[in-house]
Amino acid sequence: MGRRGRSGVLAAAVAVVCAVTVLGAPGVAFAGARPEPSPSDSPTSSPSASPSPSVTLAPDKDLEAVRAKLDKLYHDAAVATDAYNAAEEKAKKQSAEIVDLARKIVAEQQKLDGLKDRAGAAARQQYRTGGLPPEAQLMLSDDPQTFLDGAGRVLQGERATKALIEETARIQRDLKEYADDAADRWRKLEANRKAKAAAKKRIEQRVEEAEKLQSRLEKRQQERLAQLEQQAADRAQTEWLDTGILKDVKGSASEAGAKAVKFATAQLGKPYEWGAQGPRTYDCSGLTSQAWAAAGHPIPRTSQEQWRQLKHVDVKDMRPGDLIIYFDDASHVAMYVGDGAIIHAPRPGRTVTVAGAGTMPILGVVRPDAG
Repeated sequence: MGRRGRSGVLAAAVAVVCAVTVLGAPGVAFAGARPEPSPSDSPTSSPSASPSPSVTLAPDKDLEAVRAKLDKLYHDAAVATDAYNAAEEKAKKQSAEIVDLARKIVAEQQKLDGLKDRAGAAARQQYRTGGLPPEAQLMLSDDPQTFLDGAGRVLQGERATKALIEETARIQRDLKEYADDAADRWRKLEANRKAKAAAKKRIEQRVEEAEKLQSRLEKRQQERLAQLEQQAADRAQTEWLDTGILKDVKGSASEAGAKAVKFATAQLGKPYEWGAQGPRTYDCSGLTSQAWAAAGHPIPRTSQEQWRQLKHVDVKDMRPGDLIIYFDDASHVAMYVGDGAIIHAPRPGRTVTVAGAGTMPILGVVRPDAG
């Protein structure tokens, strides 16, 4: 690649950032490395002219703009991933409910068929006795004892007939209720399938945008971008530690918490994949939910539901195995493992790793095995 091509790579990446208008007000420009004129452009150039200096890296402010854009894209992807996972969980639940309702409908229909058979048998019996009702047959009897015995049977028969009619009506009501409930579940299932499809599309779009943006950077620029990301994480962790928070964090892991930490530790190095729950790949809440399932405490699938349903504890009271929820929208979750560190599945293109607990904005802490 020539000097002009190399020096313009980051400028092109920044142009993408500006085009989506998420990093600043209209009119804000980002300076790129200015291409130097090539020897062929100079009237005084000659083959013996000394080579021009190598192209220097673009200013960090340009890479910071790219980093901010990438953070935004991956955060949007994380939010969409949580929506996808939530829709997936609801769809699974609704599918199971529909299957259960179908079983109930079959069972009730079989009962109804049995009642119809009994009613048919009674009608056939009446036909064989000449069509006379039992009361008339008793009145024609010459044997008083037979009359009395028959009267008792008639009463029993009337009660049985009444019960048969009532049971038939009840089953018919149940069948209608089950059918209506199943239809409602189908409507909700279809809505969740559409929500899942929309979330999937959004995830793929955001990840593709991020990958395209990164692909515009040269290798040295990508390395410098990684350095800036690490520096930002280190600064955030240092600021968090400087609050003195760890002086109050002294809790030790519960038995279940220790099992969850052990599971999470065994997944280190495995790739992030949105919507994944292992065993080869994970997203953030897939990792934490599977870790606690392995510890014998099943928890909600998504980070937002983990935040909503699990017991909240103060940061100063957290212990290894607890889950730290990040960002105001609860779109990311990690497992606290002690000494100010977490294990988490960060984002696409990364692997399950250890990081500082304060490297991202903490929303709060939840405890899966509280109580």
